[in-house]
Amino acid sequence: MKYIKHLSLLLLIIFTQGCGVYNFTGGNPGLAKTFQVEFFQNNAPIIEPGLDRDFTLALQDLITSQTNLTLVSASATDADLIYGGEIVEYRITPNSASADQTAAQNRLTIAVNVRFVNNVEEEKDFERRFSFFFDFPATTSVDAIEQTAFEEIFDRLTQDIFNASLADW
Repeated sequence: MKYIKHLSLLLLIIFTQGCGVYNFTGGNPGLAKTFQVEFFQNNAPIIEPGLDRDFTLALQDLITSQTNLTLVSASATDADLIYGGEIVEYRITPNSASADQTAAQNRLTIAVNVRFVNNVEEEKDFERRFSFFFDFPATTSVDAIEQTAFEEIFDRLTQDIFNASLADW
């Protein structure tokens, strides 16, 4: 009986240790413990007030919620993972035309250039452009859809950045 108890305990330890590697989000920070998100300056030809702050916070929030990494301040110089870059595009363009040759739908596109530095595994560093869009009726003003558009675009951009930097798939 004592033998079975010890064997059960040993098997339980082995199984729980094996499960510690699995992560539902797919994020794998490796040996990294801390991360930093530098302020994403808006360098797009059209400046939308607050866009830079909102995007920076959205990226911080996503990484915080999907990993066990600790956010360190932008003034820190010893973060294991560093996300930096700038907003390079904020553009509204006609997306489709109606029968009378006027815009039926517009597209808001936001693009960011991201520099990812992994101080633990330097071979994972990259610099890459990410972009996404939100389509809306041409009869609707940008102000009316802005909050919804930003949420959808930021969700996609931040998830794409997360996948490129920390996902193993």
